[in-house]
Amino acid sequence: MSIEKYVAFAAKSFALPDICVRLRAVLDDPRSTADDLGNLISVDPSLTAKVLRLANSSLFRFPSQIESVSKAINVIGGEALYNIVVAETAGTAFKHFETKYVSIDKHWYSSVYCGMVAKSLAMRLNIRGADRFFVMGMLQNLSELVVAKRAPKRYVAYLDSKSSGLPDEGQRAHFGFTFAHCSGIILQNWNLPLGLSQPVTHMNDGDHQASDIDVGVLALANKITISQLEQEMYGDIELFTSEIANTVSLDMELVRVSAEYAEIETAKVVSLIQ
Repeated sequence: MSIEKYVAFAAKSFALPDICVRLRAVLDDPRSTADDLGNLISVDPSLTAKVLRLANSSLFRFPSQIESVSKAINVIGGEALYNIVVAETAGTAFKHFETKYVSIDKHWYSSVYCGMVAKSLAMRLNIRGADRFFVMGMLQNLSELVVAKRAPKRYVAYLDSKSSGLPDEGQRAHFGFTFAHCSGIILQNWNLPLGLSQPVTHMNDGDHQASDIDVGVLALANKITISQLEQEMYGDIELFTSEIANTVSLDMELVRVSAEYAEIETAKVVSLIQ
């Protein structure tokens, strides 16, 4: 089955809500207020409840009960709110493509973790719009669920044939494409900005890793994620390949700090969504 058929299946099955883009636009508008953000969130009762739950949790230790979305936003911050919305939206997409062949909880956790690592790396490199890396990291492996849902027998055969190589190598050998490549095309099909879809599409391409810092950061975040969350198989993989090292100038101490940041921030999201 060609990559186009998986993309078409995803397009027909699920339409990504535009709240992430709308929220980003409000956050980037210097004239916007917490009330503007609150008005945008308040149209979704489920999301409103989760925002209030987070603001009143022990994570923020606010001295009094928070009962309005605008006050909650003042407590948790607009960027934290953005992360919550992306996680909530991605979680909905993941559940839509849920299949018995993939642990949805593990998939969701690793996706949030990768997004947080990518965001942290981008911040430390002073890349403009670092928060978009959270979105890219969250969604770069979406198509694993799409593939497993659309072609379960082929996906099981892929699992059975996995070797000691990196995941993208096995994906390319079995399907003719990587999950990140397929995910990127799905994001483009969903009309997300090219600044989000293109780095995902080319995440596993060495030439792009060596010439595009966005791709290099996302590729490094993915490597850190699998090395940390699947240590038994991938704990010793090379993080800074020559291609990634060409665009990403960070040392291992900052990698460690980014991994710790991802653990803390992922725990916050887990406490909210689950």
